[in-house]
Amino acid sequence: MVLRDLIGDVFRTLWSHKLRTFLTMFGIAWGIVSIVLMVAAGEGLRKGQEDQSKTLGKDIMIVFHGRTSLQAGGTRAGRVVHWEDADVQAVQAEVPDCQYAIPELEQGDVRTHSNYNNAAFLVTGSYPEFGEIRSLNVGQGRFYNWDDEKEARRVAFLGTDAAKQLFPEGRNPLGENVYLNQIPYLVIGVMAKKKQDSSYDGWDVNKVFVPFAAMRRDFPDKPPATARTFDQLLVTPKSVLQHEACKHQVRAALGKMHNYDPTDKEACPIWDTVQEAKAFQQMTDGMKYFLGAVGFVTLFLGGIGVMNVMMVAVRERTREIGVRKALGAPAQAILKQFFIEAMVIALFSGAVGLGIAYGLCWLVDLLPMPDFFAGLLPTWRSGLLACGILGGIAVLSALFPARRAASVDPIEALRFEAGG
Repeated sequence: MVLRDLIGDVFRTLWSHKLRTFLTMFGIAWGIVSIVLMVAAGEGLRKGQEDQSKTLGKDIMIVFHGRTSLQAGGTRAGRVVHWEDADVQAVQAEVPDCQYAIPELEQGDVRTHSNYNNAAFLVTGSYPEFGEIRSLNVGQGRFYNWDDEKEARRVAFLGTDAAKQLFPEGRNPLGENVYLNQIPYLVIGVMAKKKQDSSYDGWDVNKVFVPFAAMRRDFPDKPPATARTFDQLLVTPKSVLQHEACKHQVRAALGKMHNYDPTDKEACPIWDTVQEAKAFQQMTDGMKYFLGAVGFVTLFLGGIGVMNVMMVAVRERTREIGVRKALGAPAQAILKQFFIEAMVIALFSGAVGLGIAYGLCWLVDLLPMPDFFAGLLPTWRSGLLACGILGGIAVLSALFPARRAASVDPIEALRFEAGG
């Protein structure tokens, strides 16, 4: 039998057993759709949580001032610690594993207005690196730079909602003035729209950002703090691998400056977003693996269904095998036909399953997604793995019983009753 005749015979056989062929193909396609969708959902959740962890800032540690809980250097516990301008230089000099250590000074009672509207926003001042490490992407204009900082220029960078409230729709804020306690600040930039679900002082879209030097001059810290103190220190490690060393060095440097025990975490509370991101990643990875495991269980069940259908198909065709052997067909030709049949079913149903799965992912991703869920993100690896597993099951479950049937005596095969 030439290959063309063999393939034609395969398709005629499959067509004559349409229901059985459909059930086999459905089992394979369903298993592939299940595993792809499960893994895609887990991947979308992981990517969404990864994006969420970056909204506050990438690999950032927020160092708050606190109150000592341990005695140190002859001083009693319970002493309030305030960070001062000198701390910034000291930390920068003594923390080799940290990339940035910058101050942040805030005021929440600054009266804010433009020529069009009044508002109440948190005003915050810091160094130009603040925009980078706090993920304040520029939508219009620019963020303030070191020239602005060195000259203590009265320039402002607005959050998106702050710009909308201070200026009428359609009015470009760039080049306009906003008045902070009646002091005019020139708007040089507006932040790009930002989704945020966590913060230590409010949403960035509702803030006004100014250079630290201008903030220190116009809106200094208030008693019991002094004109040299600020609210929190923002620190980033040079790499994620150095973040623990960076945190330890910051505690040690600040403890030395303020004469408290460096292990006193109450004196130096730190919101460690790096550690928080790792915890998020462990959680989302666990959910991804769980969904993947559910998908593989579904895949396994689908494989059992495929195997049962294929074995029943071969069993029902034992008499056909006997007739072909009686007419001189070699066992190799019989096995070849069953192999090609199984491959045709596996390849076609695998392609259908992948098409359906990726089509469903595409349709779902057209819908509005909840915040910090990236949608269904299928991976080719999961689809090809599912195709390989179910295709292998289909081929093996066809070849093993076919080989047994092809090895029996033709007379015995002809006597075989499928229901017996």
